[in-house]
Amino acid sequence: MPARLVVVSNRIPTGGAPSGGLVVALDEALREKGGIWIGAHPETGPEEEALTDLGGDAYRRLGFRLSEADRENYYLGFANSVLWPLSHHRTDLVDTNRAFTEAYARVNRRLAQQMAEVIAPDDLIWVHDYHFFPLAQELRKLGVTNRIGFFLHIPFPNITDLAVLPDPPAFAGWLAHYDLVGLQTRADVARCLEMFRATPQAEHLRGGTIKFGAHEVAIRSFPIGISVEAFTQAAQGGAPALMQDGCGDAYVIGVDRLDYSKGLPNRFRAYERYLERFGPDPRISLVQIAPPSREGVKAYREITHELEHIAGQVNGRFGEVHWAPIRFLHRPVPRDEVAGLLRGARACLVTALADGMNLVAKEYVAAQAPEDPGVLILSRFAGAAEDMTEALLVNPHDCDEVAEAIHRALTMPLSERRARYRACMDVVEATDVGDWARRFLDRLAACPPTLSVAGKPVDVALRALGGDSSQNRARAGYPDAVPTEEA
Repeated sequence: MPARLVVVSNRIPTGGAPSGGLVVALDEALREKGGIWIGAHPETGPEEEALTDLGGDAYRRLGFRLSEADRENYYLGFANSVLWPLSHHRTDLVDTNRAFTEAYARVNRRLAQQMAEVIAPDDLIWVHDYHFFPLAQELRKLGVTNRIGFFLHIPFPNITDLAVLPDPPAFAGWLAHYDLVGLQTRADVARCLEMFRATPQAEHLRGGTIKFGAHEVAIRSFPIGISVEAFTQAAQGGAPALMQDGCGDAYVIGVDRLDYSKGLPNRFRAYERYLERFGPDPRISLVQIAPPSREGVKAYREITHELEHIAGQVNGRFGEVHWAPIRFLHRPVPRDEVAGLLRGARACLVTALADGMNLVAKEYVAAQAPEDPGVLILSRFAGAAEDMTEALLVNPHDCDEVAEAIHRALTMPLSERRARYRACMDVVEATDVGDWARRFLDRLAACPPTLSVAGKPVDVALRALGGDSSQNRARAGYPDAVPTEEA
């Protein structure tokens, strides 16, 4: 096994004990193997040549600092105003701007240069998410031959949507320099392979492996999950006392980062349709937790205003002095409180219009009391729907279908609720986030070593020449060395 693990993600834990399933899983993997976690520095500032030490005990935490301009153009710009809407099938929201494209390339290039100074030849590198699509390509340009894996947490874009990129053919080249590309679902894998089929440089090998030039990349599905035991225990405290007033006879719940991909306006309208057709007796509230997200992006400010408008309309139309049909919490809620709220809800609404996986669906199931579980109402367009087929699957664009699903969930016999819960819980337990991380890393470690960069056996040559000196890098053919006939 490689000596260390190097994790790269946009966010990096800098406080005390980590929380959240993914962060906990990566923390455990790094503690087990030792290594480095690299992410964006929590504070913007002048660009720095080297990564900043953010402390750490069992492993190092290193930050790359973004200037205010890079935050605007790389993070809010290309990452979240181009790649995010592109991957969620909202090309109408893509904001094409040359400054965005240049900043995205520059930040990834600079990060690769900073990483090259701290990684060792045997390190296993695991890159996370759309902020770093080109990172492996930039590392290869510097002669890095380590095994590099990539995991995409959001949906893989359709081939037709990729056409809105400034340089569509470059996208396949970005991915082709990884050794393993992990995606959430089998449908994502199919879309990725379709993209490579349309790429002249790509050759399809067996089992979802692509040969791109001299390099091979494996495309695989690794459905992500949650820390099941930890979340189940957190949920057993039950719903917080604040939910005992104003929620009528019971409540259904939605928990989402405020984003246009989550289908929240459709959800509010579908709940209004439920009240029209089946309510308001018994008095069932919709509790929607939606913390703010990317408020610097225009589309996010607009959806906040839209939700506030719809909630006001519905509450004004159906509400009573001691009952609010929609309780819209536009702020963060502590994780343990969310777990208790999920346990107390009669149903959970996951109405994403596009979603890589949607871990709230899995958290809701894990939070339930097995003897008297609630019902998961799940969008067909969430990655979780591929395996959680015993949830009530709905088309989130169809308000009547979602309204009928709410009514069915609230009137469903106990025996059916238990059967559906058990089937969904089997999926949740099979995709525990700790097992997910181990499966990915085991598969990455088994990838054939990269023995050439730009067609030259760099790694082998460096070992034969006696080490990674500037002279040896030039003699071995590293692209960042000055190429001369003498070398």
